[in-house]
Amino acid sequence: MYHERMKKSHYEAGYEWGRRLFRHGKLIMDQPTFVVDEKRKLFAKQCLPLYEHHYPEILAEIKGVADGQCGSYEDFYTFLFSMYCFSLEQHCTCIAYHEQGKTLLARNSDFLVTLEKLNMNCLYCLEQGYAFQGNTTAFIEMEDGINEYGLAIGLTFVYPKLIRPGLQAGMLLRYLLEKCKSVKEATTALKKLPIASSQIFTIADAYGDIAVAECNSCDVEVITPKQNYLAAANVFHSERMQCFNETGIDNWRAEERYHVADSTLNNYQGSYDRSFVESLLSGKYGFMCQYDRKQNADTVWSVIYDITEQEIYRSEGNPMRKRYQKDSRMKFGTPPSSVE
Repeated sequence: MYHERMKKSHYEAGYEWGRRLFRHGKLIMDQPTFVVDEKRKLFAKQCLPLYEHHYPEILAEIKGVADGQCGSYEDFYTFLFSMYCFSLEQHCTCIAYHEQGKTLLARNSDFLVTLEKLNMNCLYCLEQGYAFQGNTTAFIEMEDGINEYGLAIGLTFVYPKLIRPGLQAGMLLRYLLEKCKSVKEATTALKKLPIASSQIFTIADAYGDIAVAECNSCDVEVITPKQNYLAAANVFHSERMQCFNETGIDNWRAEERYHVADSTLNNYQGSYDRSFVESLLSGKYGFMCQYDRKQNADTVWSVIYDITEQEIYRSEGNPMRKRYQKDSRMKFGTPPSSVE
């Protein structure tokens, strides 16, 4: 997993990162996942005005990366805007809980073994937006993270039955990290933004609130906990969103992962701590990350955001084999005294 620090303006951060790769002979456009075709170009052009209106600063960062790579801005935004709409390989599990005054969010990122060396951990502290740390299988877009106010979010992708021009999953998650301080602010923003892809966001904040937002281009359903925990995988579970689940696809045993997480959290209430979470994500209570790497599938990182203690622990690989290490680089601020 690469580690990057992004500073200055969005454009400068993108340019400096792209240029550094270019000087080392690494061209993003040459990666096998960098797919740009006419279908994606047409879709991306329809998305572009929505990004210009809702998230112009992210366009500056994309332009910076493209310039630093001496590449095509159109090709770069086409690739990024079409992620989660035309590529279907991401399969992950999230949990969140608030128990005995402690709030935590954790996520397993399940992806292709052949691409695991390209995964990035990014520490962003830009001139515009809240500082945050996040992880991604690509760049610019984020798949989990926590910001300086203790808002933590994890993504689980859902096969898209339909797509419409809008912001894709990883861009939405990054938008929320840069612009929101609480679960309430994040879910309110999701209901106002145009959404392109299908996904579930597990969200937790420093106030002790947790929620799951199941959303696609048609609807947003916010689920709050009936007890003190929530779990999510790659399947919609709310009555309102179940009609958008696609059957007959390989979702990497998503329903099984969800039920293992949900039932284990239910059975061990009152006993939650970081050691328990590590055991759960490591598959000690049932199938979670026990993939056959020969099938090009594995858990490529696992992360725990201890919001109350303002601590981050990450396994840069499958947590059955790689220990969680504390990452102390993130500088947290003091959250507001009440939710706005």
